[in-house]
Amino acid sequence: VEDLVANTPADGMVTGVGGVNGAIFGAERARTAVMAYDFTVLAGTQGMRNHAKTDRILGLAQREQLPVVLFAEGGGGRPGDVDANVLAGLDVGTFAAYAALSGRVPVVGIVAGRCFAGNAALVGCSDVIIATKDSNLGMGGPAMIEGGGLGVFTPEQIGPSGVQHGNGVIDVLAENEAEAVAAARRYLAFFQGRFKDWTCPDQRLLRAVVPENRLRVYDTRAALRGLVDEGSLLPLRTGFGAGIHTALARIEGRPVGLMANNPLHLGGAIDADAADKGARFMQLCNAHGLPIVSLIDTPGFMVGPEVETTAQVRHVSRLFVTAAALRVPFFSVV
Repeated sequence: VEDLVANTPADGMVTGVGGVNGAIFGAERARTAVMAYDFTVLAGTQGMRNHAKTDRILGLAQREQLPVVLFAEGGGGRPGDVDANVLAGLDVGTFAAYAALSGRVPVVGIVAGRCFAGNAALVGCSDVIIATKDSNLGMGGPAMIEGGGLGVFTPEQIGPSGVQHGNGVIDVLAENEAEAVAAARRYLAFFQGRFKDWTCPDQRLLRAVVPENRLRVYDTRAALRGLVDEGSLLPLRTGFGAGIHTALARIEGRPVGLMANNPLHLGGAIDADAADKGARFMQLCNAHGLPIVSLIDTPGFMVGPEVETTAQVRHVSRLFVTAAALRVPFFSVV
């Protein structure tokens, strides 16, 4: 027991329930479940006692409908875990329990270091992933890759944040862990309620956003900034799907989801990545009851032999399927 206490404190998993944004929304709305893998304990790997603690906090979050924040730094399953009593960990319910919360309560993943294998699989189930610029995120770390005969790589070569932000895995890219935590607090606030105090930007500036010459492109992000309360805009997946901007924001204190075509990319035509981005965002807003405002300026879906190699048909059709299932107010501005 003394050895376990000294060398594996908390079995590498710290959990708890605390308040996030309590000064704004009050203690009850602020309640949030938090779980963090401790990278200093056996490289943040997952042991059976570790899983038992994780499952307990996830069960609590499900019963009491609490948002969940996961700090996911670590290396996945723990080799040689003597507490495991079955082959291949077939009695592990952590992944199903975490995934089941998606769409029921806000689920936020934070990656501020090396996150591989099981830890990456878990954080990938989050509604949103916030990661630091020096982070790495991948379904297998160096040891697993080398053991599978797939080559020898350093951790920094596997899933760097620049790659994962560009392919849409990372929703918000932060400079450091403190900024990532601040982004998580901002994100959670959109699901906690309305702001009583708000200010709007000078609405006259919106007159100059769309050029009189309709053959000229423009930045629809300027329109988004002009529509919403000052300081409330939180863009998501900015490195991916350039054809559509997605963001959470507030209008007169009320949380909303925003979508806007991007005329600066393919003249506003929707490609596969933009369709994927838009559909996933609508699912997020629909799951948590956020109205959606869509700024529309597009010639339609991108066409041509090259774009069809990206599974364009499947991706753009997902927009229709997702939109047809919406149960929240949807406003279009053409």
